[in-house]
Amino acid sequence: MCGVSGALNLDWESIPSLNRRLHVMNQLQSHRGPDGEGIWTHQSQHIGFAHRRLSIIDLNAGSQPMTDQTGNWLTYNGEIYNYIELRQELDSKNFITNSDTEVILKAYRKWGTDCVNHFRGMFAFALWDESNQVLFCARDRFGIKPFYYTVVDRVLYFASEAKALLPFVKSIETDLDGFKDYLTFQFCLAGKTLFKGINELLPGHVLQVVNGVIKVKRYWEVYHNLDFDHTAKYFEEQIAALLSESVELHLRSDVPIGAYVSGGLDSSIIASLANQKTGDKFIGFTGKFSLSEDYDESKYARELAQWSGFELHELDITANDFIENIRKVIYHLDYPVAGPGSFPQYMISQLASKHRKVVLGGQGADEIFGGYVRYLIAYFEQCIKGAIDGTMHSSNFIVTYESIIPNLTALRKYKPMLKEFWREGLFEELNRRYFRLINRAPSLGNEINWEALGNYSPFETFQEIFLAENVGQESYFDSMTHFDFKTLLPALLQIEDRVSMAHGLESRVPFLDHPLIELAATIPANIKFKDGTMKQVLKNAMRTSLPASIWNRQDKMGFPVPLVEWMQGNLKNFVCDIFSANTSKRDLINNQLVLDSIGKENKFGRKIWGLLCLELWEQEFHDQALRFRKLV
Repeated sequence: MCGVSGALNLDWESIPSLNRRLHVMNQLQSHRGPDGEGIWTHQSQHIGFAHRRLSIIDLNAGSQPMTDQTGNWLTYNGEIYNYIELRQELDSKNFITNSDTEVILKAYRKWGTDCVNHFRGMFAFALWDESNQVLFCARDRFGIKPFYYTVVDRVLYFASEAKALLPFVKSIETDLDGFKDYLTFQFCLAGKTLFKGINELLPGHVLQVVNGVIKVKRYWEVYHNLDFDHTAKYFEEQIAALLSESVELHLRSDVPIGAYVSGGLDSSIIASLANQKTGDKFIGFTGKFSLSEDYDESKYARELAQWSGFELHELDITANDFIENIRKVIYHLDYPVAGPGSFPQYMISQLASKHRKVVLGGQGADEIFGGYVRYLIAYFEQCIKGAIDGTMHSSNFIVTYESIIPNLTALRKYKPMLKEFWREGLFEELNRRYFRLINRAPSLGNEINWEALGNYSPFETFQEIFLAENVGQESYFDSMTHFDFKTLLPALLQIEDRVSMAHGLESRVPFLDHPLIELAATIPANIKFKDGTMKQVLKNAMRTSLPASIWNRQDKMGFPVPLVEWMQGNLKNFVCDIFSANTSKRDLINNQLVLDSIGKENKFGRKIWGLLCLELWEQEFHDQALRFRKLV
């Protein structure tokens, strides 16, 4: 895992102080690659690449940026897991190194821009094609590895982290549309970020610069072409085989590997399979909040470790840890995204980095197999509607009120969500109901200067994704999971990347292997979500790899943080001090009104969390604009 960056003048003119600019980007991403750095500049000084290296494979890997000796240069972050097979296809006798970096260069020479369709892995790279005078950049199918870019004074700058681009923008400003997205979903849509003028290259997309023109296009899409010809048993067997193969590929490394083990289904499956394949070198890492059982599922992690026979390292996370580290978390994230889980994940990554350079995680299964409780809530409402209308037993329903009732115990801790969901009515169009279910803006009031945010509608962008042509409209379940796969998952992967790289740790996610994803998209909802059981087909496929206590779990947690309880202690003063420091400086948030609302949130609410992250983000970046500017 590494950090990449670079600059290209779109008019092919020399860039003043190019080496200095590349060095600055390297320094701002130094945590991503503590084992080395490199810089390449074209003799014309109109383009240059920089690279920070985290050494995972100790073979003759070569350095980066790397050339193929024909004038092509590459800076690359990630892992191509099928690099061994590609080397054979590309004639390994012509290789100078044993690295997957050289595989990308050779693959581009053979297949051109289609090379990305041959890769299995996580990647973000920029490749300069000297003979064609083209810059070719690509990001993996799911957004596991990041890629940001901006254009300032006809110079394209790109980097693995948005913070590395801040020295070059005219001013650090908030993107108002991205801000509105964040208030609604706690992440941005359609390539926006919270920084005005800085975009992310979307997952499954490439960016090319040809004759000074930037062109962005999609190279991969997931299509929900449902397969009604096969049985649940067939899909279970295919899932088991593909996931086993993916874990095998993700274990390719010359250093020992560990895993995040939350005690939930997904991380337990990955850890169990990896342990079976690696033996006694495997270790797991888990965190807990021993304040209450509502925030502690470590007993399941211990049960898995004992059942599987691997060593488990535990971390008890406290309010003092929050006070000491939350600023670092926001800094490394670049901008706020998703829920409070980023904080404990940062702490566990810190623990893991003391013992391993590579860890596996369970990210992705919830979005592809249907693991979020809100799917159950959405179908519960539809069951009520169907029972009233007398249409419950038509072919359009994948669950009935008879079958869903035994699974409703999973909603025990979600009564506040149900209350909020039904506060303003029921039984609208399905897209509006799901938007209502995930919309966090209603919890916000006069704290936000809504008039300053303009007319942009997050709902319109939501609809474009929710009603996309690659998802059949006959399945509410597929539309919900597809939206989360396209939006929430990249946000969670942003966290996964940043909190691991903050500690020089590489995180790999075996569920996100495109053969498995493409299979999952063909599985009918009545198999994935049978009787309203979340991730039913995955659970059945991997039953033999799990202890019964985890296989039978219904109390999904998702790493909640006891912020409300901590706010009754010394954390309250810490949070109040943060908001009090800028009660009159912010244009978009009234911090005084935020202070007045502290202590009034329900147990698992995210209002204070979201606003706290925004204020810390302002302090870490907006208030430091002069410091960033002075770097160049």
